[in-house]
Amino acid sequence: MKHRPTIRDVARKAGLSLSTVSLVINNRGYVSPETRESVLKVVRELSYHPTRSARGLASKTSGNIGFILSEEHFSQAEPFYTRIFLGTEFEARIHNFYILLTTVGDQFDPDQYVPRFLLERNVDGIIIAGKVSEKLISYIDSLGLPIVLVDYEMKRALHSAVLIDNWRGGTLAVEHLLALGHRRIAFLGGDIRHPSLSERYAAYKNTLNQAGVHLDETFEITEEKATSVAGGTSAAERLFASGANPTAIFAVNDAMAIGCVRHLKSRGMRIPHDVAIVGFDDIDMSAHIEPRLTTVRVFKEEMGKIAVQRVVDSITAKTNIVVTTHVPVELIVRESTVSAAHADD
Repeated sequence: MKHRPTIRDVARKAGLSLSTVSLVINNRGYVSPETRESVLKVVRELSYHPTRSARGLASKTSGNIGFILSEEHFSQAEPFYTRIFLGTEFEARIHNFYILLTTVGDQFDPDQYVPRFLLERNVDGIIIAGKVSEKLISYIDSLGLPIVLVDYEMKRALHSAVLIDNWRGGTLAVEHLLALGHRRIAFLGGDIRHPSLSERYAAYKNTLNQAGVHLDETFEITEEKATSVAGGTSAAERLFASGANPTAIFAVNDAMAIGCVRHLKSRGMRIPHDVAIVGFDDIDMSAHIEPRLTTVRVFKEEMGKIAVQRVVDSITAKTNIVVTTHVPVELIVRESTVSAAHADD
């Protein structure tokens, strides 16, 4: 066949009607298993690939899912959300959707800037990763598009959310340090108005309280604007400038932990001999610094995968299905808290 195969070619070779072949290709309606396999066999033989425009006409959908991320989080230094995006990309292929990525600023003004795929109504649903302006979320709601939030939730459960088990993760991190004999455990964090950071901070305080450990406020740095490597360095500087003398530090994420490591080394301090450090997220860099970072592993690709499943469910059902999912976490012990002989991955 010299020309690009069409759905008519598939129907002709399979000896079936166009409508039956369309049901199989668009995965809609009931078709017997035998007929479905017959159509798919011909599809493979002809190397037929349905065009997106043809599918859109048949199903009144674009076949696209929008992925929105704040500009602050779109950074190589903190690739947490990049891994979530990869998870959505892999899962979307299974459901025959495309992922369209865009970034937005902290503030949203529809008179100034609206993501192009929203203006053109070129998406069937939206995944939002991390914290964005609630005005943006309200704007998307006004378009009638299903939204799935990842690593963020609003006070009113109006949208599906895929969340980290931050409470469990924070508890595991602090329990690990307590088990090693530490009692002077500091906390380095950022904007604790973000639900994930707030939960990790609350878990830190609760775990110490349950262990009967009392710490004053000098051990808690919770005002860094950016939870980045630079933010971690700045927080560590402020911590030690206050006169605090912790033997261990729980950083709200790996980027801040790495910045803390750099500052401690600049002070000539040994890790973990002088100060032990635990991060959160298990970004790739955490296993490649010296010493390797003990951290709480977050299954980021899995979060992206679940987000796509949730938004596809709503697209298929043509109604907003609200489900909240907490993804489990795992403590990964490395040399920033224990000697190399006792560390693992």
